Order: sequence, then C-alpha cells, then structure tokens
Amino acid sequence: MKPIITIAFLIFVALMPGSTYAFQNASGSSAKLVSTYGNKLPDRREQILKDFLLQYDSPLAANAGDFVTSADKYSLDWRLVASIAGLESTFGQHIPYNSHNAWGWGVYGDNVIRFNSWSEGIEVISKGLRERYLKDNPETDPYLIGLTYAASPTWAQRVSYFMARIEDFEKAQSAERLPLSI
Repeated sequence: MKPIITIAFLIFVALMPGSTYAFQNASGSSAKLVSTYGNKLPDRREQILKDFLLQYDSPLAANAGDFVTSADKYSLDWRLVASIAGLESTFGQHIPYNSHNAWGWGVYGDNVIRFNSWSEGIEVISKGLRERYLKDNPETDPYLIGLTYAASPTWAQRVSYFMARIEDFEKAQSAERLPLSI
C-alpha cells in the first residue's frame, strides 16, 4: 500500500502547475520540495504610497518609488520617511522656501539644509536615519528615533499615527481589489 501512495504523491507533485525543485539539505539525508507556483505577489507599495500622498495633494506623490527604493536600500519600513514628512511638513506642503526639505532635517532658527530635489532629500534622510539614529538596530520604530531626532516628546507617536494611516489605506486598497463572487 505504501508504494502506491508514494507513486500517487509523486505523480501529483509532477502534475502541479509551476516548477518544483528538490534541494538536498546539508546532512544529505532528505530533500525539501520547493514550489515556485504562486509565491510572488506584486509589490504595490509604490502605488499605494503614491495614491495615499495624492489624497493630501502632496508634491512628494511623484516620488513614491524613491521612498520605497530608499527604504529597501537602508532596511527601513517603507512608510517611515513619508510619515516623518507628513508630520514635519504636511507631506511636503509646508517647507522652507526652495529647500525640498519636508523632514525638518537640519532646520532650526535661520539654519536650513536644502536638497536639490525630493529624490535627494529622500535618499539623504533615509541614509541618515539608518546611520545616525538606528545604526545596527534592525527595527525602524519611530520611538527609537524620536528621542534624539526631535525636541517634542510626542514626535514618535505622531509619526506612528501617519504610518498607521498608510497601513490602513493599504488595507482598504487591498480590500477594494478583492474579487467579489457569489
């Protein structure tokens, strides 16, 4: 009976859509079956962030891809840098003249750090958060940054609020895309 079940299983696996591979483990005593069928979901973060920022008439909306790219490059939550911009400048709407600085980065008194573009600002802020505030910490929790980034004791809570709004928006967008069938 066992050989029949084994043969039936092997036929079933061979007929599955997608590719199936067997990898020998380090001990060499068994194999692991890995199916590539249906494992890759489309990355919708850029479109979700763009649509979210458009709700605020944000000049940063066109740079949604830069937020995602820099977040991945510096191992940050993809919502973090946009959320800081939400708090510090209403997503880039209220910034020092001609600065492309939506994050309050180096802005105090008459001192203003200016970036040549939104893309440059996103890159510099992302890199700076990783290297200066998060260092080797794999988490990108605003509470780890807030104590030294901002004077306000509620800064991290307010950045977290925007991160949650982006997450809620993402869930709502995903729910709208689900097919409805009876």
